[in-house]
Amino acid sequence: MKKVLALVLTLMLVLTAVGTAMAAKVGISMPTKSLQRWNEDGAYLQAEFEAAGYEVELQYAGDNDVPTQVAQLETMLLNGCDVLVITAIESTALGTVLATAKEMGVKVVCHDRIIMDTDAVDYYATFDNFQVGEIQGQYVVDTLDLANGAGPFNIEFIAGDPGDNNAYYFYDGAQSKVKEYLDNGQLVCVSGQTDFDVVATPSWSTATAQARMDDVIAAFYAGGTPLDVVLCSNDSTAQGATNALVAAGFEAGEGYPIITGQDCDIASMKNILKGLQSMSIFKDTRILAARTVTIVNSILAGVEVETNAVVNNNVFDVPTYYSTPLFADINNYVELLIDSGYYTADQLAE
Repeated sequence: MKKVLALVLTLMLVLTAVGTAMAAKVGISMPTKSLQRWNEDGAYLQAEFEAAGYEVELQYAGDNDVPTQVAQLETMLLNGCDVLVITAIESTALGTVLATAKEMGVKVVCHDRIIMDTDAVDYYATFDNFQVGEIQGQYVVDTLDLANGAGPFNIEFIAGDPGDNNAYYFYDGAQSKVKEYLDNGQLVCVSGQTDFDVVATPSWSTATAQARMDDVIAAFYAGGTPLDVVLCSNDSTAQGATNALVAAGFEAGEGYPIITGQDCDIASMKNILKGLQSMSIFKDTRILAARTVTIVNSILAGVEVETNAVVNNNVFDVPTYYSTPLFADINNYVELLIDSGYYTADQLAE
């Protein structure tokens, strides 16, 4: 009898383990492989989840192709994923597939981009995106000594993808720091292009940012009018601005504009070392990946998920965990990026 009981207990343990293994399947949906940022996020997430013992299905949605992302999420549901970790291409485009996920009891974690207009999301892991913009704007204020009355200086703006809800936070955060100086004339936007809808860059495209900057330079700065700042929301748009400036004959050194960025892409870090970009926001994707895994661990363990904020997605306040962004420039990049192991010195060398 004892042997039978022991055998039953062993079988129960095996079945429990199998059930747990089957439940511990995570689908990761990334928007594109064309930006370094999302390649890093996908790789870090996959490594972290697999190290924690999860089965992982990682998919990239072509080059920011919404129908592809929807189809991939549908496949993940069919393949038995119990949690979906999603960086959405369009913040309002996933409602139908997420409604299906909710009906199936599949939890959804928004990774760095909030998904709007749905109650079928559960948690959001990100950086404080308004603070990202604040840091960029404050960098401009401090570098130009605006608080002590310096100026006037000429500034242009390049914002992000209007389909990415984060882009509004970045832009509004930056504007919160520079608007008073636009209002009092210490900063002058010669083109007059300050509305988000005008300065937005679909898909965060470098080529699109460059084309618009080409037009702005030709129309407003070709006659020798100084351009002192291009406040760009991320590195791919900053690279577009830099390409346009170099093509127009701007050279690194005195008189070259302040260029802001975000993500510390290798190409932009090389531009910082060459004096062609001033700074970039460092959002350590290793930290964000670890936080997303921690959230999923808590979900599947049925314990309280640690959060420190909420973000309203037009339907409800989504429980959120904010990590803290920093900025890298020529003065601190070694400590921040190389000493921390994020990059090697060789990766940033020409």
